[in-house]
Amino acid sequence: MADIRPFPCIRPCREKADRIAALPYDVYSRAEARQVSAGNPDSFLNIDRPETQFAENIDMYDDKVYQKAHDLLWERVADGSFVKEETRCYYIYELTMDARIQTGIVACASIDDYTNQVVKKHENTRAEKEADRIRHVDACNAQTGPIFLAYRSDETISRITEEAKKKEPLYDFVSEDGIRHRVFVIDDRKQITAVQQAFSEMSAVYIADGHHRAASAVRVGMQRRQAHPGYTGTEEFNYFLSVLFPDDQLMIMDYNRVVKDLAGMTAEAFLEKAAAVMDVEKIILEERPSENVSEDVRRPRRKGEFSMYLDGSWYRCTIRPADIPQDPVKSLDVSLLQDLLLEPVLGIHDPKMDRRIDFIGGIRGLDELEKRVSRDCAVAFAMYPTDISELFAVADAGLLMPPKSTWFEPKLRSGLFIHALED
Repeated sequence: MADIRPFPCIRPCREKADRIAALPYDVYSRAEARQVSAGNPDSFLNIDRPETQFAENIDMYDDKVYQKAHDLLWERVADGSFVKEETRCYYIYELTMDARIQTGIVACASIDDYTNQVVKKHENTRAEKEADRIRHVDACNAQTGPIFLAYRSDETISRITEEAKKKEPLYDFVSEDGIRHRVFVIDDRKQITAVQQAFSEMSAVYIADGHHRAASAVRVGMQRRQAHPGYTGTEEFNYFLSVLFPDDQLMIMDYNRVVKDLAGMTAEAFLEKAAAVMDVEKIILEERPSENVSEDVRRPRRKGEFSMYLDGSWYRCTIRPADIPQDPVKSLDVSLLQDLLLEPVLGIHDPKMDRRIDFIGGIRGLDELEKRVSRDCAVAFAMYPTDISELFAVADAGLLMPPKSTWFEPKLRSGLFIHALED
């Protein structure tokens, strides 16, 4: 059963919350992070990406870089930029994007639930990507970026969430990308008990986004256990910072692919090979697609279909029903594209490692695919979004999705909630 507990939060003072809140550390290149940090000294990115505080020739993995993250965090706690709460509470994090609202519970999940697969994952992690966050969490003595978890919607949690949202928010601001962020607190003891009980009756919660952050937080917790042989299991290092959203409020966007060459084939030859393994028809564009994304005829319309941009034209590609297996992973559109076209025709055997393929989040739009093909790629594939039920099915089966199967929007901000591992 899921152990999702309230925690003593470190959070921004109200006056600075909008300037402190920052996009996740891993959406920026080093140059982009430096630019953002320079433009806003309050941004939490200064702490999440502490190499921005040093000259460019300094190794971003130097010990003093991680020490800088620690120093900046706790200096800002000391100077009042952050409030250090003493009471264990849940928080509500509401995000509004294009009039669509999703509301999550900010809490701490158990590292034991992660290892026992109550907190279920759908992606593998890579040790080299974990290493940076392990050192960052350990040096800061705090988790600074929440893990995005999903759960099957629960009536009790929904009711308490709506009740809490009737109170005055702790924060209410619109970030530079147009996303509205509101935060509320659940500090009523009866409501806290009811929320905790509701989660305890769930057999599983699911990592939607943040697999590497989750794995790193768990690794640090395990290291702290070794350093504290008399630990009881209730210490803060046994838990990791999370925001949990109900499945019926989540939107997964398409995660599209571009390939840099056609493996020596002409566009005509490649199109012929594609038509041999799926139904392909040219999409006739009478005019440029509407600004309303839902009316964009370039987009795939349903599961089992993707759009292909090749040699200046768009094509609708439909997988034949006989080629769609019952397996929860093999039946994913991203798997079908890989198994029917990318690997056998283009020779892309490992999309995680092959430098000929690149991945573009749906938030960038289909114009970005056209730009990439005109600039440095030969073909682009626009995917139909993976459904949250597919993610749950894969995780419940103990299987893993192909890389870059899901793109969640909006992104959770870092810096709004911090979980200290020890006093």
